[in-house]
Amino acid sequence: MNARTNTHQIINGADGRPAFVVIPYAEYIGSVTEPHADLIPHDVVSRTVDGATPMRAWREHLGLTQAQVAERMGVTQSGYQQMEDAAAPRKATRVKVAAALGLSPDQLDF
Repeated sequence: MNARTNTHQIINGADGRPAFVVIPYAEYIGSVTEPHADLIPHDVVSRTVDGATPMRAWREHLGLTQAQVAERMGVTQSGYQQMEDAAAPRKATRVKVAAALGLSPDQLDF
């Protein structure tokens, strides 16, 4: 039978302990080119260090205005501004804003 049982190969070093893992090329390429949904770009982190809330930092990073995000959420611009300015927004708010920005709610909670 030629069925694969494991696509990864472990290569041991001289001491007999695992030293390298060989993976299929397509898997490697996918791991280095596909964006990781749970990561936060440096630009977003820098904006929060400079005083922006995570929501504002993401919105600015994505090149959106408050009015555009508010429209996506079906709220007024001033309503969205209150959400964005909150120091500790509720989980329900983070979920709604994340959906409007195309993010996971965890990316707004740092």
